[in-house]
Amino acid sequence: MTTAGDIMHRGAQWIPAHETLDRAAQLMRDLDVGSLPIADADERLCGIVTDRDIVVKCVAMGHDPAKVTAGELAEGTPRWIDADADVDAVLQEMQGHRIRRLPVIEDKRLVGMISEADLAGHLTDGQLATWAESVYAAR
Repeated sequence: MTTAGDIMHRGAQWIPAHETLDRAAQLMRDLDVGSLPIADADERLCGIVTDRDIVVKCVAMGHDPAKVTAGELAEGTPRWIDADADVDAVLQEMQGHRIRRLPVIEDKRLVGMISEADLAGHLTDGQLATWAESVYAAR
């Protein structure tokens, strides 16, 4: 059985909720990623910030990314998957919530992220097509 831990990109890093969006953008650049999980003061997942969020919800709205925190951008209930979950559970979580990036947790700690690229490298063409249709189709 292939698990979330098998397909995830290891080495994902949190950004603390109190950090500013300019710092989040710098960290994304340095790590060559498009999103970062956001951690609260207890190091629990409280959201995810994407490069698109920074542009659309901060910069395009006329806000200063040096003054807006990652926690201020966090919305809704963050989704995640346990490292031991099988690929079907990963797909169900991502398809059901129409998300393209999924943090992977093991022993209450962030151990990786699953992105579109990770899926593309581990799914059959049929699985990938079904996933893409579910996540990207207009509702």
